[in-house]
Amino acid sequence: MKTICLYFQVHQPFRFRRYRFFDIGNDHYYYDDYSNESILLKIAEKCYLPTNKILLDIINANKGKFKVAFSLSGVAIKQFQLYAPEVIESFQTLAKTGQVEFLAETYCHSLVALKNKPEFERQVKMHGDVIKELFNQEPKVFRNTELIYSDEMGEMVYKMGYKAMLTEGAKHVLGWKSPNYLYCNSINPKLKVLLKNFVLSDDIAFRFGNQGWSEHPLTPQKYTQWLKDLDPKAEVVNLFMDYETFGEHQWEETGIFKFLKELPEEILKHPEFSFSTPSEVADNLQPVSAVNVPYPISWADEERDLTAWLGNEMQEEAFNKLYALLPKIEKCKDAKLQDDWIYMQASDHFYYMCTKYFSDGDVHAYFNPYESPYQAFINYMNVLSDFTLRLNAAVPENSQDETISNLTSILEDKEAKIAELEASVKKLRAKKKKKKSL
Repeated sequence: MKTICLYFQVHQPFRFRRYRFFDIGNDHYYYDDYSNESILLKIAEKCYLPTNKILLDIINANKGKFKVAFSLSGVAIKQFQLYAPEVIESFQTLAKTGQVEFLAETYCHSLVALKNKPEFERQVKMHGDVIKELFNQEPKVFRNTELIYSDEMGEMVYKMGYKAMLTEGAKHVLGWKSPNYLYCNSINPKLKVLLKNFVLSDDIAFRFGNQGWSEHPLTPQKYTQWLKDLDPKAEVVNLFMDYETFGEHQWEETGIFKFLKELPEEILKHPEFSFSTPSEVADNLQPVSAVNVPYPISWADEERDLTAWLGNEMQEEAFNKLYALLPKIEKCKDAKLQDDWIYMQASDHFYYMCTKYFSDGDVHAYFNPYESPYQAFINYMNVLSDFTLRLNAAVPENSQDETISNLTSILEDKEAKIAELEASVKKLRAKKKKKKSL
């Protein structure tokens, strides 16, 4: 019997506004509220709400036979709370069915696992607390940002209490092996590793609406036949993709919703298939061998490496300068600075700086709100410069920094007082003018 493991990533970053050089030190608000709200509401309407409704109907129709897993980044959840609380409610309805598993990840969809273990653990705990609060689940399976994984990361994740981890079934890692089995971590075999079948996943996520594709149109019957044609010994087919595949990347006009509605029923017509959550796969199957991943892999681009985020000097400089602030962040008690620190770590900011314009150029251009990677870099570094000034003021290193911090605080208090007095004067003038008119 083969089991199908469906997993969807849900993430939206807090996008920065155009932050100019002359804003540094003068304006400490970095976010493009209009874009963040309008984009989230659009995707909620086109993807999250209708797709959640479809999945709920499928779950109810199949009485425990259909299951699915999600990872929702903390920054996406925060935006749902701000702009579209009905999306959270729809995920909560799914959670109550008992057929949906929510996975662990870093709260801010960050690359921190590559840089600092204590900060990584803090962000994962922060995310786990939110999942517990909203969906009454304590995640047992971990999915790192963009499925980034290595042997060392896997060992670290196991020590944090997780039994399994998801990653990419990359060709250069698997060689002749198939992704359609359960594997384990090469350092600590107790951690189970689920590998994405990228061919069958990408047939839906990337190729579905491509009319130039030789297999277009893709029907549930054709897709189910592909599953049947797999090696009879295969035990699990891990279909991992962005949730925005449904309705956003693949528009409703392509027939993607009809495909999703009909696919589970078509698969379940065949008794050799079932659906499982990642936890069930980890519990019910035995690893066939260890998977050796000495260097980090991801699910991005043809290379399945980290070059989408850390492939050029701009990305490296921004990344290193950001995490050089960690010692001060650990001492910082300012809530606003801590929030900005979280939002600045989203991997999207580094993705926007990518200069890969060959095999995967179209993908990077589609998701990039900036006119060029260089503009993305300049904008980010301007934000980071202002953030650094604020952090230095909040956590002074020496007496000179402390003096500057105190003076800055005094000036801010005076400006606030002036603004308050100006508002009072304005009200008094308005009252006086009103009396004269009477």
